[in-house]
Amino acid sequence: MSHIIQQKIELPNKDEWVFDLANVVTDIKELYRWLNLDNETISLPMQQAKKQFPLRVPVSFIKRMKKGDNCDPLLLQVLCDANEMINVAEYSDDPLQEQENTIPGLLHKYHNRALLITKTACAVNCRYCFRRHFPYQDNQGNKKNLRIAIEYITNHPELDEIILSGGDPLMAKDHEIAFLVNELEKIPHIKRLRIHTRLAVVIPTRITAALCQLFYQSRLQIIVVTHINHPNEIDASVFSAIEQLKQHRVMVLNQSVLLKKVNDNAKVLAELSNKLFDTGILPYYIHLLDKVQGAAHFFVEDEIAKQVMKELAEQVSGYLVPKLAREIGGEKSKRVLTFSEE
Repeated sequence: MSHIIQQKIELPNKDEWVFDLANVVTDIKELYRWLNLDNETISLPMQQAKKQFPLRVPVSFIKRMKKGDNCDPLLLQVLCDANEMINVAEYSDDPLQEQENTIPGLLHKYHNRALLITKTACAVNCRYCFRRHFPYQDNQGNKKNLRIAIEYITNHPELDEIILSGGDPLMAKDHEIAFLVNELEKIPHIKRLRIHTRLAVVIPTRITAALCQLFYQSRLQIIVVTHINHPNEIDASVFSAIEQLKQHRVMVLNQSVLLKKVNDNAKVLAELSNKLFDTGILPYYIHLLDKVQGAAHFFVEDEIAKQVMKELAEQVSGYLVPKLAREIGGEKSKRVLTFSEE
């Protein structure tokens, strides 16, 4: 089991994360230079894939990749791949049927919770993203759309939880998140605020003192759901960021995606679960790939996924085994797959 150096790192100031956000690589050749990889292996289809879905990787995340290894599991998640240009049957631009929503930026798919598209951009572009084709231009998280969404939430008392998504909701500045939290706090039937983010991992400096204080003072129960697929993503800076959230009464869960050649074996997932728990994060879900066009090369077959999860359950404590789940467009809940023998 991997252990993290539990060193105390002070919370960053309000501007440090903005610098880290801007310190980003958007060119394949530059990414290869960082990792001492051979530029001659960059193909035309890879460049075409970049035009279709831009490359974006923060330097803070690149530094966790192994130099000279073009199969590094962190690199594979962000590197443009020639396979993205292959049109695959049964894959679509909208695998979860989200693009027909009637309220801009608001998705009310499940009975008691609704999802707000808070920001339309991410700090990192993951190649398997199920929203890589999402019409963000029609779902801007501006104040006009947020006011409409807040009115909808106010008028639907069955809602008790709001999920901030995107893009990445932590791309919003602290004062923008404070505005939204304050608006939601005014609605009596809203009890919980869940924030799904990759930013806390790829740019841990995003967890600022002001953000932690905002969460601590809120009447809402705050849940942060990180998105970590591989144990190598977690370093001392991530540990420190999560520790600060926990100290400010924030529950932290993790969801992963099962990705071919990245984390599709029990040994890696066992190390991930242990490292998450050491960091103060509870493994929550591991999703089967959403069948978005351009990501088919990451797909892991159901039977293989079940076998991997069965082996994982044999290696770690029960509370370290995330639920294996699939989301199907139009359904009212995620579908959890069982993998134990009947």
